[in-house]
Amino acid sequence: MATATGRAGSLADRAYEAIRELIITLELEPGSVINERELIERIGIGRTPVREALRRLAQERLVEMYPRRGMFVTGVDVRELARLSEVRAVLEAEAARLAAERATDAERAELRTLIAEIGGDLDDRGLMELDERIHRAVYRCSHNDLLEDTLEQYYMLALRIWMIALDRQHELKDAVGEHQTLLEAIHDGDGPRAAETMRGHVEDFEQAMHRVLLSV
Repeated sequence: MATATGRAGSLADRAYEAIRELIITLELEPGSVINERELIERIGIGRTPVREALRRLAQERLVEMYPRRGMFVTGVDVRELARLSEVRAVLEAEAARLAAERATDAERAELRTLIAEIGGDLDDRGLMELDERIHRAVYRCSHNDLLEDTLEQYYMLALRIWMIALDRQHELKDAVGEHQTLLEAIHDGDGPRAAETMRGHVEDFEQAMHRVLLSV
């Protein structure tokens, strides 16, 4: 029984990650109806894990469920970006400060690997993927699961807005490049510098994206 339960949990996690990726990348368009049968066939995972994943995505405000009407991908309101950034600037700065204090030797080695990737020859999608991995690494290094889960949710909501204007974003490479200073501060255990750098990054990138989104 334990094995079956563990496998169900693993399948639900896989379904969650697969469906979330479809939503974040806009392959499932904002406001579109979610056809459960088509979704099951598309990701190749059974009904029970998919339903569990959809409930989790509803809690994270990526899916909306209405009795007798069905399920929908939540709409995107670009005006929400400023509100998200206000919250993220505070919480991500704290996560960076905690990461500088709490990161293990193994995690600091992971940060060095990420630093080495910055400045590589990546397209916009690759840069966004690197940005996501960097932020998730900082969240993990904070060793606060509640903070990590909260920031993960807010990052995903912001990322979906960014994807709308990805092909028009010309400042993405510079924004990702700013992470080198951040990761070096965390690696060196400099909490105040890490917090200040992270806050500035979130605020600066929000302003850059706002300018782009106004032109979309």
